[in-house]
Amino acid sequence: MGMMKLEMPHSLSHEDAKARVQALLDYWSRKYGVKASWAGDKATFVGKVMGVTFDGWLTVAANRIGGEATDPGMLLRGQTQKYLQRKFGDYLDAKKSLADVQGEV
Repeated sequence: MGMMKLEMPHSLSHEDAKARVQALLDYWSRKYGVKASWAGDKATFVGKVMGVTFDGWLTVAANRIGGEATDPGMLLRGQTQKYLQRKFGDYLDAKKSLADVQGEV
């Protein structure tokens, strides 16, 4: 399986962005059993979401989150990208507090 690039801009402080990525990883852990671990600013994750392999990594940088995840293939790629954009858009929304985004899940 190939990999797809993940790129999400943000306007949060580095610490807030990392906390929000952790909150999203926690959500995926609770909902789908995805396992995640951190090494500095890089999170790796592994699991299945709705039966589709979801393995990859994310790095939290000053103005963006970047990384790669397994490409689910042509049939599910578009849906997967829309889902990730929506989830990261919600979690990295500077107009909302971390408590707000955690309450929306």
